[in-house]
Amino acid sequence: MRNLVRVIGTPAPALGLRFRGRGAEQNAVDQLCWSARGHRGAALLVLGQPGMGRTALCEHAATALPGALVLRTRGVAEEQDVPHSGLHALLRPVADQLPTLLGSRADPLVSALELGRVAVPAPGAVLSAFLFALGALATEHPVLCCVDDADRLDPASRAALGFAARRVGSVRRVGILLTARAPEPEDGPGEWPAGIPAVTLPPLADADAAALLADLVPGQLDPAVREALLAAGAGVPGLLVELVDALTPEQLAGGAPLPPRLFTDGALLRRYAPRLRDLPADTQRLVLLAATAQEFTDTLDTDLLLRIAQHAGLDPARIEPAERAGVVRTDADLVRFPHPLLRQAIYQREPLAGRQAAHAVLAEVLTSPSQRLRRLRHLAASAPGPNSRLGNELASAVTALDGSATSGDSHLDRAEALARAAALADDEDTRAARLADAADHAWLAGRPDRARALLAQASGRATHPAVLGRIELVRGGIDLRAGIVEDAREALLLAAGLLAGTDPARALAALLGAAEASWLAGDIPGYRRIARQLVRAPGAPAGLRDFHTGMAATLAGDHATGVTALTRALTPEGRGGEDLDADPVALNRVVLAALMVGRVDVARAAATRAVGRARALGLATVVPQALEHLVYAELWTGRHGRAREHALAGLAAAERTGQRNRAVHHHAALAMVAALQGDPHACQQHAAVAVDHGRAHGLGLAVAVAGWSLARLDLAAQQPQLAVERLHLLAEDGHFAVAALAVPCLVEAAVLAGDPRPVRPALERFRRWAEATGDQTLTAQLLRCQAMLAEPAAADQLFARALTLHERTGAAFERARTHLLYGEMLRRRRRPSAARERLRRALLTFDACGARVWADRVRAELRVAGQADRVDPAGTARTDRPALATQLTPQQLRIARCVAAGSTNREVAVRLSLSPRTVDHHLRNVFAALGIRSRVELARIIAAEHRTPETWPERDRAAARPATRRGGQR
Repeated sequence: MRNLVRVIGTPAPALGLRFRGRGAEQNAVDQLCWSARGHRGAALLVLGQPGMGRTALCEHAATALPGALVLRTRGVAEEQDVPHSGLHALLRPVADQLPTLLGSRADPLVSALELGRVAVPAPGAVLSAFLFALGALATEHPVLCCVDDADRLDPASRAALGFAARRVGSVRRVGILLTARAPEPEDGPGEWPAGIPAVTLPPLADADAAALLADLVPGQLDPAVREALLAAGAGVPGLLVELVDALTPEQLAGGAPLPPRLFTDGALLRRYAPRLRDLPADTQRLVLLAATAQEFTDTLDTDLLLRIAQHAGLDPARIEPAERAGVVRTDADLVRFPHPLLRQAIYQREPLAGRQAAHAVLAEVLTSPSQRLRRLRHLAASAPGPNSRLGNELASAVTALDGSATSGDSHLDRAEALARAAALADDEDTRAARLADAADHAWLAGRPDRARALLAQASGRATHPAVLGRIELVRGGIDLRAGIVEDAREALLLAAGLLAGTDPARALAALLGAAEASWLAGDIPGYRRIARQLVRAPGAPAGLRDFHTGMAATLAGDHATGVTALTRALTPEGRGGEDLDADPVALNRVVLAALMVGRVDVARAAATRAVGRARALGLATVVPQALEHLVYAELWTGRHGRAREHALAGLAAAERTGQRNRAVHHHAALAMVAALQGDPHACQQHAAVAVDHGRAHGLGLAVAVAGWSLARLDLAAQQPQLAVERLHLLAEDGHFAVAALAVPCLVEAAVLAGDPRPVRPALERFRRWAEATGDQTLTAQLLRCQAMLAEPAAADQLFARALTLHERTGAAFERARTHLLYGEMLRRRRRPSAARERLRRALLTFDACGARVWADRVRAELRVAGQADRVDPAGTARTDRPALATQLTPQQLRIARCVAAGSTNREVAVRLSLSPRTVDHHLRNVFAALGIRSRVELARIIAAEHRTPETWPERDRAAARPATRRGGQR
């Protein structure tokens, strides 16, 4: 027997992948193996459609029972007519041992295994002998029977396995694992009796399918290709593996188009091929018509199928054989295919003439005005060659739908309709123009892969300047969202020039894209130059002219003119009747204008509307930008949790639609949210992505936001030296808008770090902007900065005025920062009671906002100000004070830890907002209290504390980090 203790059978090649979405089923298999390893036998039936992972669970079971005898086989449909062929394959490796183990009881089983024997033993005797054989084989070692595709076994073998599975509980150390195709809903419970425990494998959830795809493609995977694979895979693990294996690394990375028949050929069709082949001819034709009907729509109702069948001269009842075979399903008055790829495969396998005939039938049935585009697409698909009249009609139908919010035809539908209209055209310029428009619709639908493929077809065909301009307009728009923005701007400016004389509307769209590219890159001269062109452009709405007039004036330092124009752009009169609900892009412009003039309520409402309208109109590529604007509106009002959720949704939408540049901006926004909430790891992670990709693509705005986020994180962690270095660099080379908004942080960092570089010029520019806008939040930040730079007598009044404005605006986070800075100043001026009042208010707000690092900074200040840190926000007693706290004051303890970490007296003074003389005084008292005479001894005492620095609270670790030394000062 010992020579049989091995895995018998040929397992499928191991993929080395983790199980995804199969936790419950894997646990059931593990429980089976655990039972077989113990004293009680167990059985399990795993049901699932092809590709769901039944074989993978068999592979797992075969390795989950070490030291066991594993008997394996797989059902073969071609052997179903051979009695006991399944048992023969399963027991063949141990057949010679059966007479020795069972004696005369083995005779029925041995006879059954002699395939082709004329005298077949009685079925009951074979069932009993098989069960006894399993028990005898398990006398020394556990036995595991793994039978994959057991529903394909011959009836006699299936009966023996079912008999044994129902009674295996009385047999020691035997496990039986069977897998079978899950029955279709119309099949009822299936052929396996209810006495066998069973689990059914459902399709993977979206998150599990995405995780499996990440395992399959650990390298670069283009977001659009990822979405196409997930959609085609439909949660079927085996199908995902098959699709990925069919692609090259270049195709997976988005550098090459996907194979045209990727989703219609392969194992899925081979699994259904026998069922399709066995259907009656009329049924096959009706199935083809059903598949053709869904070529241009997602649903097919039974009423339409009835009309199609009647028009084709078919009996609608002929669909029933296809239902019984599991090829189609009828559910809630809808006709469905088990998998979308099966429908595509049925359609693509039909010869061209058959497909054209099916389309002709559909075109004659679809007569409703609301079905006009679908009818024309079916007519076009049935056309044997170029047909300029039909092509013109199809293109006109698409044009009539543009801007319609009620049409059920998506932008992808319109893209494919225009692509077909291009094929029907009889001249190259018309074909190129329609292909360019098709690429634009594909891009709006969030399919950059399809857009690039259509654009590649259009390139090289056109000769007319207007058509060349349309191609460059689409190319520049795609590069603006997924390429290098400087390249996008040049393509868009070229498009504007080519279209200026013939197509003012598209020329205006090209200039708008070029202006956005300059804004994202941080090119002030370029933006102002394009803004002047936009103001003079024919057909530009009044609101658009005011917006760009105001932005150009603001960038030139003329804040009064800029605010007046931007404010006028927000009014209905200023917009000149422009329909914002029909144009989410215009709503995004309103958001920017409102933020520039401090109308945060207007900005937030407009951003919310822009997100909703973009989704309602199917503008998948507009949604991420609208969400980004909503993120900053939420941040401005202190809603950090909402901002994070919107940013995560925007990041997912940008990746789903292939907008790499917009994804970078959402990473920058998430870095800002993490900095405000005090999450160092998340902030640094998102900022690194934003900086790396932002620099590569020329996204100066995203890089600047990431740098500002890191500086705010440094301020929260009481590292003003690092913050001031980042902010000075941002002021010199960063994006102009971020540099202006970051002035309050620059002033705060410079004051806390004792940095000698002047900040008043930047603060003066900030003052002019705040006063021009009248934004009370900006004015409160200005007063806070002035208070930090003022003499003590004036500082109290300035802080009080700032807090009064904060109360009016409701900007809770900025109000808490002002309370914190005011409390720190009061503590330094030896007014601990007043300082504690301000600090406690700041602590409550930071805790409510989830700003952990900022709250820790306040707690540290409260301890120094004399408030015992007895209770944390949850109300539980705090026990993180080290033993030295009983010997030193809170301020002495903080200074001791900084010195022990290697900081000089001057560095400690800068970090803790003290004078070097005060630090020296406290350090002498520390030495006296501890009875030591040197920094080395102090470091040893700190190191000997019962808690190491790694376990100190974050506020103490941040304070103890060595600062950047300057000029050897000590």
